[in-house]
Amino acid sequence: MTLTVWVDDWQMQCCGENFAPGDVVSWQLLVADPEEYADVVGGDLAAGIDFHEEHHGEGEGAPTALEVLTINEVHCRFEVPAGSAERVHHPVPGSTVLVPVEEADGWAQERPGVRFAGYLVTARRIADRP
Repeated sequence: MTLTVWVDDWQMQCCGENFAPGDVVSWQLLVADPEEYADVVGGDLAAGIDFHEEHHGEGEGAPTALEVLTINEVHCRFEVPAGSAERVHHPVPGSTVLVPVEEADGWAQERPGVRFAGYLVTARRIADRP
């Protein structure tokens, strides 16, 4: 059985370790709330996100050993919502660009009109290996 895991750009940039398809990683997984990712990746993709990776002490439980199968960079536009009194940029729904990559290091090539937000990783628990 495969899992889809969200990995934040800032988590990787702060203290994440590079990973690639075929690598075995040990991640703290927290159950994902699809609503948190809907504006970034769209509702359909967000509904398929099982977990998000966390390595800054939030949550409980032992790390999970996973084999990385695929990695997609997620890019989207960020703007201040119309009529907002705050100058906080939010993801713009429908602006998602997915880029398949062979390695995740927390950084991504700049793309016109969008900003790197994180990774969607397809993985398999090591215990699920055939």
